[in-house]
Amino acid sequence: MLRLAKPALAALGLIVLTPAAALAQAGAPPARLDSGDTAWVLAATALVLFMTLPGLALFYAGLVRQKNTLSVMIHCVAIACLASVLWLALGYTLSFDGAGALIGGLGKAFLLHTPRSALHGTIPESAFFTFQLTFAVITPGLIVGAYVERIRFTAVLLFSALWLLLVYAPVTHWVWGGGWLAQRGVMDYAGGLVVHATAGISALVLAVFLGRRDGFPRNLSPPHNPGMTMIGAGMLWVGWYGFNGGSALAAGGDAAMAILVTHISASSAGLVWALLERWRFQRPSMVGMVTGAVAGLATITPASGYVGPLGGLILGTVGSVVCFFAVDIVKHRFRIDDALDVFAVHGVGGILGTLLVAFLAAPQLGGVGYGRGGDMASQALTQVIGVAVVCLWSGVASIALALLTRAVTGLRARDEEIEEGLDMTYHGERAYNP
Repeated sequence: MLRLAKPALAALGLIVLTPAAALAQAGAPPARLDSGDTAWVLAATALVLFMTLPGLALFYAGLVRQKNTLSVMIHCVAIACLASVLWLALGYTLSFDGAGALIGGLGKAFLLHTPRSALHGTIPESAFFTFQLTFAVITPGLIVGAYVERIRFTAVLLFSALWLLLVYAPVTHWVWGGGWLAQRGVMDYAGGLVVHATAGISALVLAVFLGRRDGFPRNLSPPHNPGMTMIGAGMLWVGWYGFNGGSALAAGGDAAMAILVTHISASSAGLVWALLERWRFQRPSMVGMVTGAVAGLATITPASGYVGPLGGLILGTVGSVVCFFAVDIVKHRFRIDDALDVFAVHGVGGILGTLLVAFLAAPQLGGVGYGRGGDMASQALTQVIGVAVVCLWSGVASIALALLTRAVTGLRARDEEIEEGLDMTYHGERAYNP
C-alpha cells in the first residue's frame, strides 16, 4: 500500500522513500496535489470501510447461529470505532512516522503537527491517513471470524486494542512505512503480510486459547442465513476494488490493472471452489462459492499491483485449491475451531500470494519485473523472510496478548452464556424478534 511514485518502483528493492523525497533526490520539483488521484483515494477509502461495515459484519453474521448474529455485528462495529480512535492517537504515527527500521516515531500522534496542506505524494496526507485507517479497521475485524459464539465482549475490546498497536502497527511500519522489510524490497502491494498474514496467524492463536465450541467439528449447527453471507461477500468483493486498486494511491493504469487482476482472481477462485465441492460433496454450495471468491481475493492482494491478468488467474486458481484443503486440515486434522476459517482462507491465501508474487511478477507472465539488479531468486528469498518474520511476530505477540487478556478480563464466555447466545447475554438484543 505504501508506494514510491508508482507501484512498479516499489519492486526495485530499494530503500523506500516518499514521492517528494524521491523527486528531491533526482533534482525534480516536489510533487503537487493531483485532484484526480485525491478523488480516487477518497472513493477507495469509502470502499474499504464498506468492506467492514457492513460487508464483513454480514458475511460473518450469516455463518453463525441465529442467537449470535448481533454479537458478530457489534464486534465489527466496536472494532471499527476503537481502531479509528487508536489510529489517530498512536497507530498512524507508529506505522508511518520516521525512518526507523522497527517502529515509527511519535511525531504524527493525533496529527497535531500535520498541516492541512501536507501531502503524501500527490494526495493530501489526511486522505492517506484515512485510507490507511480503513485497513487498520478491517484487519482486527477479520480476526472476529475465529472467535465467534464463545468470546467475552470485553476480551474483544482489550485484545483488539493491544493487537492493533503491538502487532499491526509494527508490521505496517516494516512493510509500508520504510522499515526493514521495505528496505529489503519485500513485495506486498495491499496487505498479504500486513493484513492477511497477521490476522490469520493471530486468529489461529485465539482459536486455540478459546477452545472448541460444543459439537465441533461435525455436529455444529449450519449457517443460519446463507443469503446474508452472500450479500456480505458481494460487498467484500466490491470493496476489494478499493482495497487493492486504491493502494496505487493514484488514478491510473496501476490502479486499473490491480482492479482487473483482483476481479479475475476472485472469479476463478469461486469457480474452482465450486468444482472442488462438486467433486467432494457431490454438489456445490453458495457459501462455498463465495468463500472461494474471498480466498481468491486474499491471495491476489499482495500481488495485485505487480502481476498481470494471467497472474491473477493463476493466483485465484491455486489459492482456491490450497485454501480449500487448508480448511479441512485446520478443522479435522489439527482440530482447531477457527470458526469461520480466518487462517485457512485469509492467512493461507495472503501468505501464498506473498510467496508466489516473486514468480508471477516476471515480465514473461505480464508482471512488472524486479527492477534494476533484482531477479526472481533474490525476490523469492526476500518474500520467504518476510512471511517467516511476520508470522513469527504475529504468533508470539498474539500468545502474549491472549494470556494478558485472559488474566485481565477472561477470554471464553461462561457455558450458560454460550448456551443462551451472546446476543442476549452481552447485548440484550435479538437479531430477529417474533
